Amino acid sequence: MNSIQMLAIGTALAAFTTAAAHPAACSIHPAKGTSDQALAKLAKVSKDTAQTSALNAVKNSSTSTVASAELEAEDGCLIWSFDVKQKNVRGIQEVTVDAGTGKVLSSHHESPRDETVETAQDAAEAKKK
Repeated sequence: MNSIQMLAIGTALAAFTTAAAHPAACSIHPAKGTSDQALAKLAKVSKDTAQTSALNAVKNSSTSTVASAELEAEDGCLIWSFDVKQKNVRGIQEVTVDAGTGKVLSSHHESPRDETVETAQDAAEAKKK
């Protein structure tokens, strides 16, 4: 392989790694430490609208229910985060929706163990505030 091919492969790999490590671009970037009340004022998309987007992103949305919903600043983005329970599926589908546009930014499955770990991390973060 010549140096140009190696450079092209390296550039492609770096772009893929960066895209995988960061969620899709969001529209609202609140300052770190912004209060929950201030976050609510920044959101342009209602919880109901975001929830509809989240459910539409899940397979078998007609038999899925939202177990929890939260407006939060995560990784510098203002998002609606939904934990969606699917019929006959263990764990939850976590769906994040841009609080400015209503666009689904990510959707991934969390096993019951993953949920437990995330709950513990959230509790630790809450104690810091």
